[in-house]
Amino acid sequence: MIRACTVDELPPGESVRIPGPPAIAVFRTEDGELYAIGDTCTHQDASLADGWLEGCFVECPLHAAMFDLRTGAPTCLPAKDPVRTYRVVVEEGVVYVEGVADEDAA
Repeated sequence: MIRACTVDELPPGESVRIPGPPAIAVFRTEDGELYAIGDTCTHQDASLADGWLEGCFVECPLHAAMFDLRTGAPTCLPAKDPVRTYRVVVEEGVVYVEGVADEDAA
């Protein structure tokens, strides 16, 4: 597992980037849910951690492609391919990301 941050270091509505390879973006939604996806937009190299978070979706800051944090699937063009999803685990207030993609969301 990869240590991302503590829960307190990631306020609701924010994200953190874990350098890679592969780079991973960890998001905490306004509802407090935690998600981790591949950080690089599949349309063009842009950090999704720098994108705009709305509910369970992140909008790429470069060309406005949008991805579902739960599945990694793009929800609009120009992105056509999904990003990988990763399982998030919280232990004693620390957020960890499993290094293997979530099988259900691939």
